[in-house]
Amino acid sequence: MLELQHASKSYRSIPAVEDINFVLREGEVLGYLGPNGSGKSTTVKMVIGMIQPTKGKVLFAGRNIHYDLAAYRAQLGYVPEEAHVYTHLSGLEYLQLVGRLRGLEERVLELKARSLLQLLSLESAQYSSLSDYSKGMKQRVLLAAALLHNPRLIVFDEPLSGLDAVSARLFKDLLVLLAREGKAILYISHVLEVVEQVCDRVIVLAKGKIVADAPPRELTRLMELPTLESVFAQLVRQTDTLRIANQVVEVMKVSHD
Repeated sequence: MLELQHASKSYRSIPAVEDINFVLREGEVLGYLGPNGSGKSTTVKMVIGMIQPTKGKVLFAGRNIHYDLAAYRAQLGYVPEEAHVYTHLSGLEYLQLVGRLRGLEERVLELKARSLLQLLSLESAQYSSLSDYSKGMKQRVLLAAALLHNPRLIVFDEPLSGLDAVSARLFKDLLVLLAREGKAILYISHVLEVVEQVCDRVIVLAKGKIVADAPPRELTRLMELPTLESVFAQLVRQTDTLRIANQVVEVMKVSHD
């Protein structure tokens, strides 16, 4: 459904991502992982059509998304990492705005918006200004907005950010059902334990390049490591965090005597 073909993006001749190739199919949850600065955000911006690749293509259903970006975005749901919303609107007004921009018929929009707010435990706050919402509440509004038009492709960028334990559990259950409904899901996260549980396949990015693309169990088996977290650390040559933590504690103990 979604395909990146040799997608590269450079800023002032400095590559952010290089030669990214992958296919995301219907009913698949694809984890997209990498340390800060590895190129995840650049990839997401290319996928949602915010920026164009310097080289290569982003295809949806075999067609370059930039040939008709509006038609592509009508099939796309996106939950960003940062909950940027129009804070002067209420939760209900925000969903009504998004639904109208999506071209939903008013009666259907009203039913969907109120139902989603209720199901996501936001019914009591639906008339309150978004400026009064917690980060987790805003995140749930963004989730509702992303699903309102029943998209075929959904991009979740750190979706658990700010969610409490119950909401996080609901999201994981929802992810499984969305995939079962045939949605193609690109899942960007630092929570490797969740990625290991819900993703069919994992791509690991390091310094702008793909260094692994396989099911989580296959990665752990091939590298003879117990968890996806340890695989990730090996693949991206992650800093020895325990050593640095020890050094931080030692610096704390330095006195001026």
